[in-house]
Amino acid sequence: MFTIEHDFDATVITLIDEAEPNTRPLNEDVVILTFDDRVVIEQMSEHGDEVARITFTMHQLAELRAALNLPEGNYRLERRI
Repeated sequence: MFTIEHDFDATVITLIDEAEPNTRPLNEDVVILTFDDRVVIEQMSEHGDEVARITFTMHQLAELRAALNLPEGNYRLERRI
């Protein structure tokens, strides 16, 4: 399950873990904040005492998107200006 909300300066996507009862422990929600120049991914620790946060530039996000569909190897995406 997921939700999408549009705030003033960001779009907020929340991924909510779901599982059949008693099949596995649930993971904390993943929150993805998209801005004009970056994407931030957040997830609360298992103990609920701190938030892990990763920030991607738009170029890093493009590289990640490409990497998900490529075989093992080294790559460099050409930037178009």
